[in-house]
Amino acid sequence: MNATTVTDPAVQLLPPLPATTLEETALRGRLLDVLQSPAPPKLTYAEFLAWADEDTLAEWVDGEVIMTSPASRRHQELAGFLEKILGVFVEQRELGIVLSAPFQMKLERGREPDLLFIAHEHLNRLRESFLDGPADLVVEIISPESVGRDRGEKFYEYARGGVPEYWLIDPQNEWAEFYHRQGSHYRSSFSGDAGEYTALVLPGFRLRVEWLWQQPLPRVLDVLRALGMI
Repeated sequence: MNATTVTDPAVQLLPPLPATTLEETALRGRLLDVLQSPAPPKLTYAEFLAWADEDTLAEWVDGEVIMTSPASRRHQELAGFLEKILGVFVEQRELGIVLSAPFQMKLERGREPDLLFIAHEHLNRLRESFLDGPADLVVEIISPESVGRDRGEKFYEYARGGVPEYWLIDPQNEWAEFYHRQGSHYRSSFSGDAGEYTALVLPGFRLRVEWLWQQPLPRVLDVLRALGMI
């Protein structure tokens, strides 16, 4: 017997499904596809390092790659200024080395601080493309894009990971904060827009906070004279 199609007259009288309902149905279908699809594979830290090159602005967080935004000119000038004066001080006193981004510090996550100081006795933590363990000093220069990470996730990660000293420099608000690790937590040792801060892990290093807001920034030679280094 041949198959036939039976048409119910009542069905023919039903209005067509509204367009909005069709769109919602399609959207639900796409959402279900996304929810049911397997999650992207996690990267090991070694895989992340193999993937990223020296120009990649990224961090490794819980097996995922988190891209970061390029730094502003002001950010770069301030990072360069601090790298120079810290670098000369550390080199002259033979205390260790100062490194600037992009260079990874591997704790529970792979982060890329703006500046790192590694004391001479901890140079064995250095690898070719990352620091395997805590730096002795980390400096982060806050930008609008990074404020949540610098004051939130990184603040607690660095404390748990054993970084003894953490500086937060906020050029937009002209405010600086300096923290020392006590136990597994940070305690504020100094904050403000002016005044002199003496570093914990760099004996004899004094930073006048108002230097950081000058435009143009102070000449490095003048700062070194103020520190009694030349």
